[in-house]
Amino acid sequence: MRLFLLLAACTAALPAAAQQRPASDPITVNAPGAQPQATVIAEPVALLIAGFDSDGDARVTRAEFDAGLKRSFDSADTGHTGSLGYIAYSDWSLRWMGDRNTLPSPFEMDRDGDNKVSWSEFQDRFAQIWTRFDKNKDGVIERSELVTIRPPAFNPMDGKRKRR
Repeated sequence: MRLFLLLAACTAALPAAAQQRPASDPITVNAPGAQPQATVIAEPVALLIAGFDSDGDARVTRAEFDAGLKRSFDSADTGHTGSLGYIAYSDWSLRWMGDRNTLPSPFEMDRDGDNKVSWSEFQDRFAQIWTRFDKNKDGVIERSELVTIRPPAFNPMDGKRKRR
């Protein structure tokens, strides 16, 4: 019976495997018809900050930032203890920044080494993040301060034939 279930599972996976791109056919950045590589990117924490814009003016004031930060923290602090264990912090990160492994990590935030991220540790680290993103120091973070512009990837083999 187990063998039958294993065979059924493998057979069900075959159509999905057939749709995958073969390893011998890599996607190149400048392939005809391919979408160009993004040159404007945003960190997950920048997306979090953008989500704190409560009045829809595409600007995040410090008051909006603080309120959004508290609201997000409280959503993960289900026991209302004023701190998040590493697993709860990981759940917070997944919900609010899109992945459990985004930065800042709980190890970076847990300054006293008690294996929890307290609200004050959380606030302190995000105050540093606020300072980093408020590039013009006007007390408001605009979208242009949240994005990073990077040059397109350089591939020295573009347009050249590979030796075989």
